[in-house]
Amino acid sequence: MATIDMDGVREVGRELSNWGRWGDGDQRGTLNLLTPAKVQEAAATVRGGRSFSLSMPADEHGPHDIRTSGRFNPIHTMTRYRGDMPKGQVLEVCSSEDMLILGTHSTTHFDALAHVWYDDLLYNGFHHDTAVTAWGAERCSIQNLVSGVVSRGVLVDVPRHLGVDYLVPGTRITPDILDAVLDEARITLSEGDILLLRTGTYPQHRRGADVGLSGSPGITWECARWIRDRGIAAVCADNLAVEVLGANPDGR
Repeated sequence: MATIDMDGVREVGRELSNWGRWGDGDQRGTLNLLTPAKVQEAAATVRGGRSFSLSMPADEHGPHDIRTSGRFNPIHTMTRYRGDMPKGQVLEVCSSEDMLILGTHSTTHFDALAHVWYDDLLYNGFHHDTAVTAWGAERCSIQNLVSGVVSRGVLVDVPRHLGVDYLVPGTRITPDILDAVLDEARITLSEGDILLLRTGTYPQHRRGADVGLSGSPGITWECARWIRDRGIAAVCADNLAVEVLGANPDGR
């Protein structure tokens, strides 16, 4: 099993840190790049009225192997069927209700800045003892996104660039590959853009293919510097963890 090179993590973390960039109390991070001017710029790029669903079905065929992941897929049950009418009454009008139980990582989601930390500190230096408790996240929670995430989305379709249907487990997406895909599409990034990374992995999983979710393809750690240098506000992906898993024996 690979181990994490924490010295390397700390080194890159210090280099790319945004702590204090938007004030000591900030809890939104690079989403601060989504200014009114950026939203207006994004709206001006719309050419047609088509919409594309980026959702993941909330059903038992979710992303997790419950035997190994420690997480569960969505659970759906009916709580009302044909209404709650008095016994013996003729049902001319009926109703139904249901209930959905799901983990926050069991379907389409945005990771809050309270999701991962190291050396006891969350983003902007908030200590985990006071930031995250049994009652939820008091700092860096997903509630800081309540106003929405609106910007220009830039699709980086790596499988299409490589001429394949999907990326095999452990495929490393490096900065050079990101540059090549964008160059081919003749796209120039601007500060505040949101990177939409396509690996093709999850749709294959939905179809029953063994794509090795424990060895998910994804971006390498070097892409963190690439993302910072281009002012990317957020990264969204269709793989398990955004970053590559199972490819680097040194844990990086």
